Amino acid sequence: MAQVLEFKLPDLGEGLTEAEIVRWLVSVGDVVAIDQPVVEVETAKAMVEVPCPYGGVVTARFGEEGAELPVGAPLLTVAVGEVESAVSDGAGTGSSGAEGSVGSSNESSGNVLVGYGTGAPAARRRRIRPAAVPAPGPTAVPPAVPAAAPAEAGTPAAEPERRAVRAAAVEDLVQGGPVPVISPLVRRLAREHGLDLRKLTGSGPDGLILRADVESAMRATEAPAEPEHVVAAAPASAASRGERIPLRGVRGAVADKLSRSRREIPDATCWVDADATELMAARASMNAAGGPTVSLLALLARICTAALARHPELNSTVDMDAREIVRLSEVHIGFAAQTERGLVVPVVRDAHSRSAESLSAEIGRLTEAARQGKLTPADLTGGTFTLNNYGVFGVDGSTPIINHPEAAMLGVGRIVPKPWVHQGELAVRQVVQLSLTFDHRVCDGGTAGGFLRYVADCVEHPAVLLRSL
Repeated sequence: MAQVLEFKLPDLGEGLTEAEIVRWLVSVGDVVAIDQPVVEVETAKAMVEVPCPYGGVVTARFGEEGAELPVGAPLLTVAVGEVESAVSDGAGTGSSGAEGSVGSSNESSGNVLVGYGTGAPAARRRRIRPAAVPAPGPTAVPPAVPAAAPAEAGTPAAEPERRAVRAAAVEDLVQGGPVPVISPLVRRLAREHGLDLRKLTGSGPDGLILRADVESAMRATEAPAEPEHVVAAAPASAASRGERIPLRGVRGAVADKLSRSRREIPDATCWVDADATELMAARASMNAAGGPTVSLLALLARICTAALARHPELNSTVDMDAREIVRLSEVHIGFAAQTERGLVVPVVRDAHSRSAESLSAEIGRLTEAARQGKLTPADLTGGTFTLNNYGVFGVDGSTPIINHPEAAMLGVGRIVPKPWVHQGELAVRQVVQLSLTFDHRVCDGGTAGGFLRYVADCVEHPAVLLRSL
């Protein structure tokens, strides 16, 4: 007798509470092996392939592509146990390797992230006749999902209704119990108007909540504010014509983090112009000597690590609950990178112990991973200081927002030829504007100014760095 097990969206770490389904990698009726990726999701940190810890036959999927599910909500159900006989009867003769993988699926790895697993070979995905798939038992499928739903997977006409029932089941499970509602339209109407269906009394059979009940609650809610709606009718109508873009995924995470930074951190900014001619010449000499190419961003990161060693106040964070400033012994430098998915800040670990070549190699690796959307949550967290090269956008200056919970961010503008007094004479030099935004709780302006001045001195005279080598 096969057993139907429910696989829920796992905790992907780093405090993530929800994920958006980007792409299903399996369909109902497919045979999956232990630790085989079944769905690709996008969190606030990165794109992740989620492997299933069970091997067997997929009997149901919950959530369509583009849907956002909270951690703990069901992703899919898998029939495990005596499934190999159903596979051989319903799909004809298959490879013994595939049957062996399914037959051993009574065990599960318990893993939830790609890259960890039992090492079992992945079974070839095959679709079987729906009639051969056992109906989910009451202990493995949410109560609101009919037991016959997996058997109807092959019927095209039943697809919309089955999807609606699954979505309703997920919503009920997450919110803590069934709600007497059948129509997905009623649920959507209540959700769009902020109504809690659990507080409504249905007028249908056995207390079933009907559309009329929701519309009545809507009128009752909107009645006191009716005079205001009349006055604001024109602006509301204009706003309704605009495009509404959901703040979720990377964009939502950025919005939350920047808003929190502005609310909690009393930041200040100072800036200075610097002559980067010698730094550019030094970089050209390094690369002309052969070996791995050293990027300008890597040299700036190396300068920042030396500056943070002299001014450790800026490599810290503030614990307001304990009312303490926490100075960090390790320097993990994040750098802002613009991608198709939005702004991300990959983190170079242990930057204080890296050479310019090592920094350049790691920055290059993380940048390529960001472009391909392959950054992991670990690549995007744990930074202690951020370097923001907005000069690539062709601008000179900026007042960047601190990457909470860090204490400072160095901004670097474009490097352009400008008139500059050099050795007492007017000359055309390569000039860059540097700006430092810092948390005024961790230090005063003197410390921030000293940090920025040291960075500018190293940019103008790279030999200053030799003192700290």
